[in-house]
This record gives sequence, C-alpha cells and structure tokens, in this order.
Amino acid sequence: MSLSSKTSPHWTTPEGMKYLGPHEGAEPIDVTIVLRRRSETTPPIAAWPQQPRYVRGEFGDHYGANPADVETLRRFAQQHGLTETGCDTHRRVLHLRGTPAALEQAFGVTLGKYQLNGCEPFVGCGHAPTLPPEAIAVLGLDRRPVASPHFRKPSAQPNTSYTPIQLGQLYNFPANTDGTGQAIGIIELGGGFTTSDLSQYFSNLGISKPPQVIAVSVAGGQNQPGSSDADDEVMLDIEVAGALAPGATIAVYFTTNTDQGFYEAISQAAHDTTYKPSVISISWGGPEDSWTSSSRTAMETALEDAAALGVTVTVAAGDSGSTDGESDGQSHVDFPASSPYALACGGTTLAASGTSIQSEVVWNETASNEGATGGGVSIEFGLPTWQQNAKVPNSPSGSAGRGVPDVAGNADPMTGYQVLVGGQSQVIGGTSAVAPLWAALVARLNQQLGAPVGDVHAALYQAGESVFRDITQGNNGAYQAGPGWDACTGLGSPNGQALVAALAAQKS
Repeated sequence: MSLSSKTSPHWTTPEGMKYLGPHEGAEPIDVTIVLRRRSETTPPIAAWPQQPRYVRGEFGDHYGANPADVETLRRFAQQHGLTETGCDTHRRVLHLRGTPAALEQAFGVTLGKYQLNGCEPFVGCGHAPTLPPEAIAVLGLDRRPVASPHFRKPSAQPNTSYTPIQLGQLYNFPANTDGTGQAIGIIELGGGFTTSDLSQYFSNLGISKPPQVIAVSVAGGQNQPGSSDADDEVMLDIEVAGALAPGATIAVYFTTNTDQGFYEAISQAAHDTTYKPSVISISWGGPEDSWTSSSRTAMETALEDAAALGVTVTVAAGDSGSTDGESDGQSHVDFPASSPYALACGGTTLAASGTSIQSEVVWNETASNEGATGGGVSIEFGLPTWQQNAKVPNSPSGSAGRGVPDVAGNADPMTGYQVLVGGQSQVIGGTSAVAPLWAALVARLNQQLGAPVGDVHAALYQAGESVFRDITQGNNGAYQAGPGWDACTGLGSPNGQALVAALAAQKS
C-alpha cells in the first residue's frame, strides 16, 4: 500500500537549542498522531449566548476522526513496525510506540540529542516529520520543553500584597456565587501540590468548605511536588482559583512539558466526561514563533474543540513585556494566549484602599527586573471578527493579526498574591495569577447564568467599557495603554457584577 504524504511547512528551532549528537539507545518511544477531522468544516463554536451544539461524547461523531482514517493509519503503523497503545477517535488521536529506528523510517526524521538553554538533554529532530495525509501532527518525536510558567516572584518583600479573596472583592465578583456546580480544569506541565498546604491555606482564609482538588495524570505526567519553580506555579493556580471559587471542583491535569503533553492535557480536559470542566486555566506558554507549525496547529484544534464544547480557556499572556523574552529586538506574543480560542489574560499593577481600587496601571517593572505584562499582535493568527472594531495595530509582519491580551488583572509581583507553598507563606505575581483569577470569575458567571459562557470573546467586546475598568496608563515596551482595548491590558480588568448583568442581558 502506498501512502501519499506531506511535510509540515516549517520547523522552528528555538533560540538556545543545541545539537549534542545522534540519539543513542533503542528504547521504544511513545508518539501521538493527531488526525484531521472527519468533517472538513470547522465545528460550530459555542459563543455566548449560543450553547454547544454537541455535548461531550456526541461531538466526536461529527468532528472527531474518520474511522476510515484511523484504519489507514493502523495499516501504516503495522507496515513500519509500530505498535498501537491507544486510540481516542473522538479526540482524533492514535497512540503509537516504536523503536527510534522504526519511527525515523516511518516519519522520515533523524532523531538526535539536543539541549535548550541548559535544561536536561532531550530527544529531538532537526526537521519536520513527513506525515501521512490523514494526520495533522505527530507529537513526541521532539521532546523539547515548549513552555514556561508565567509567574514572577518579587526580588524584595513587597509593601503591598493581596489575598485572592480581597481581589475578588476589588473586582466586584458576582455576589452570592462561589462556583458551585462548576469544574475548573487547570493545566500543569510539571510540579505538584500537597493537600496539607491547600488545607492550611484555605483554612487561613476562613474558607470552611474548601474546594475539592483532584490530580489527573495525562501522558505520563503526575502530581509530583518537589520542583520549586513548577510547584510555585501549581500552588498559585490552585490557591487563586480555589479561594475565589471554593464551591467548584478543581481538576488539575498534570502532564509533561512537551508539545505532546500540552496537546494531550488540553484535549483530555476539553473532552473529560468525568469532571466536565466548564473553564480551563493555563498559565504556561512560549513565544509564538518558537513552536513548530504542526505542534501549534494541533494545539489550536484542541482549543477549537474546547470552544465548540462550550469550555472557556483562560491563558496567561506572559511576563516579559512586548518582546515575550526574545532577544531579537522584535515584538512577540505568547502561545497559546495568542490563539483566538483563548481568553488571553494580561497584567496590571494594583493599588487599593480598603475595598476600593485607587489606581490600576499596566504592569511594567522591567526597570527593576520584576517583569512586565505580555501583549502585542499575532503573526500567526488573523484578526478575529470580534476584534474588528478594537483598533488593533498591524502585527510586526505588517498584517492584520489577533490582538493580545483580551482582559487583565493584578499581576505585578510587587502588588502580588499571598500564597502558601511548601509550608511557607510568600507573595507571587505574574500573568500566571490572572488566568486562574479569570477562570474563577468565569465559573461564578456560569453558576449565576445557569449555562456556560463558552467562547465569551464576542460578548465581552460587545459589552466593552461598561463591564471593565479601562487601564489607560503605562506600557509594556512597544505598546502603550490608552482608552479602550490596547495591547497591554486588553479591555481592562473586570467588574464582575456588571459583567454578569451584561451577559444576562445578551441572553434575553
């Protein structure tokens, strides 16, 4: 049997990635083939107030993989000596295992040993794999770390910090809501949590009935506390979301920091029929152009699935200003925040007096090496219809692109969040904190409205100034804040009570 094939358009080698030599050893490697949809049309997105056309379980019958494509790929695997270890047709994935030599022959790659910015060496390949036409990506041949956690610790003890509950009050989260009946999914690419820390933290905040927190293992990832940086991220995410939506179930999807792990975590969370998260929070990402095109395409289809299933995905916009930490002097945005299916969350510096906000400006502490909010214009994704009137500037490539972020919240580590990690009280900031803050807000909106808001972009941009605190002062490097949407803080920080009223009005 002959199969026509295709090669991914381009293969990006990130800055700082070094080739150390050929791959050694014959240990089998597990890969994930992501298949094309059975329908050539894009699944209908559940954009508020529209509800999902298909629920979890039914969706795959319409927009999962074609069973005939799966059978073709099974024959392809057999021809090349690869073993099937699992298949989820509704999520469009076929899991295969093979020796390095068999995988090299099947996908036309040469596996090597690589290192990225001093991290542990990993298996990688120097050019794009050749894919059967039924597949859009093969993930797992290149195991480079694809994302960083977007949190920042202050270099000195800040004079100002807040509990998540205080921020919920300042942002006027809807009264008489706590996320009851909702599940919040949190994606983690490492680290772990301890129940003793969480119990102590919620108890210290006076939360008598803390949220149920469940660890879900994805693609070899596990709840493994002990890595300080990743643990800081995990605990920040859970404690912010849990303090603001203690009535919700919090499912934490632990996976590996690879494109394979990241894709699997988003896809499994979106399609999870056990916990059924109505919102997913992601505080990890990497510069948009550091991703391979096939990895980014696969991730985008997982985010598209989430949007079609009525799941809102909140994503941190990054902590390194308009360059997103790259050293080429150009502006860059972070992915997956730059996906049109992500509610991209930027950062502010917040000063309050009692229960009132005194001032809120763009988070930019780069002068003291304390970070700055990410934001800018995508070179990979076009301008969405809901941003047509937002006056998004052209992208660095000169084209009309998706503007990042959409919304904002307190992120400056010098006005950061009070958390507990490893038994130690500390203050942490970063847009990492804004994604779970917004996820908790969405859970409470869903509770109040009696339905998931799903892809809420169009509704937010339509509501505009009435439901946001417009941030008009400051910059993140290349971009300046101003009235209305801007590439630093998006539409602004939330007024939760006004937001739920505006969304309820759009529903009627």
